Amino acid sequence: MTILIVEDEPAIADTVLYALQSEGLAAHWVQNGRDALEYAQQHGPELVVLDIGLPDMQGFDVCRQIRSFSNVPIIFLTARNSEIDQVLGLELGADDYVTKPFSPRVLTARIRSRLRTAPERPATGIQIDREGKRILMNGQDLNLTRYEYEILATLIRGTGRVFSRQQLMDSAWDEPDASFDRTIDTHIKTIRQKIRTVDPEADPIETRRGLGYAFRTTPS
Repeated sequence: MTILIVEDEPAIADTVLYALQSEGLAAHWVQNGRDALEYAQQHGPELVVLDIGLPDMQGFDVCRQIRSFSNVPIIFLTARNSEIDQVLGLELGADDYVTKPFSPRVLTARIRSRLRTAPERPATGIQIDREGKRILMNGQDLNLTRYEYEILATLIRGTGRVFSRQQLMDSAWDEPDASFDRTIDTHIKTIRQKIRTVDPEADPIETRRGLGYAFRTTPS
């Protein structure tokens, strides 16, 4: 279990890292939004502690982009304490909003609370090999194409969350506007076939009519 800390001030980051490590929680620290997005996509942290005032982009934008591919709990930790900022952060999909100065013990308690109530992870039979760009089911490689991998990895990282076709296209294609949203349906059909090749009874991808697709918390 790894907590991603996105904070450009080393002293504050050190305080948060020490508080988490004292509670037995692993943490990874980055100082800008670009690195945060890269880490979130590649490693799937269990929770994100996110500052708003980052050197390369607003934390609000980082939150918005993370929400395009993951339902990981996000807690804003920021000196911006206006009601407007708090409302905006929560409307963008953040789960909590903590203002500086803050109590490390209270922050850790809030993190633990969010981890307890976070959506379930996929069944242990599904594993993402991020380095090899593979997804394994019951230890067997599903032999996915590039686009199939990106689509399924996005669904798994956002287990329980419904993704529209456009969101899945944004996560998988470098130029999503060049493809048609029904292309997603074709890829989903092929992914399901490959999953059933490994386990004929498995059907972890749920179709939400008129909304999109979701990965079940407990594949049937």
